[in-house]
Amino acid sequence: MMTLLFIALAPILIIGFYIFKRDKHEPEPVGMLFRALLIGGLIVIPILFLEYALDDYWTAKFSATVGKMGSAAYEAFVVASFSEEGFKYLAVMLFFFRNKNFNEKFDGIVYAAFVSLGFALVENVLYVFQNGMPTGYLRAFTAVPLHAIAGISMGYFLGFAKMNAHKKSLNLLAAFVIPFLLHGFYDFILMSENELLLLLFIPYLVGMFIIGFRKMRRHSNSSRFNPKNRTDIYS
Repeated sequence: MMTLLFIALAPILIIGFYIFKRDKHEPEPVGMLFRALLIGGLIVIPILFLEYALDDYWTAKFSATVGKMGSAAYEAFVVASFSEEGFKYLAVMLFFFRNKNFNEKFDGIVYAAFVSLGFALVENVLYVFQNGMPTGYLRAFTAVPLHAIAGISMGYFLGFAKMNAHKKSLNLLAAFVIPFLLHGFYDFILMSENELLLLLFIPYLVGMFIIGFRKMRRHSNSSRFNPKNRTDIYS
């Protein structure tokens, strides 16, 4: 049991520590990070209820008339991605967006990523204890990084929305839409079981990693607390 718990928790701890270390110019309080993880874990409860409701609705209304690809698209984009990214977005907006500690663009990445990792932590424990070590090893390189990168993408645009009044509404919209699409297409590739789409899975995952690293580097380099940028408090 302890081995399974370690396998489930290890990727969350590694990714969380990496993001924390990247926040090098003005690190967030550790208590706020634990708060984000806790809230991310708690939103699993309403997400499960919503996903079950959406599943039941689809089964009752459309499952008999829509093909496999249609069902896969609904499960991926509506049941999984909309529910999970929607509640993550609400959590960040309600508990962190207006917090005084959110005072630079990189903080959006930190809080959104840690909320996502809190969700991934609970989800990962459930999957690993149900399906064993192979699932834990696989998810360490796929599902857990997916949630982190979706959180990074969400926080990237929330950082712009928080620190720049220009195009605030557009950035708030992008903060939901971009991770929703990233997550939805990831799930759709797997749920469709289409051989051509499955060929895209590894390149897609690598592409998401690259996007995540670039977003973190951009906000870190432009931090208002970076000594190179001290003349411009809004950079």
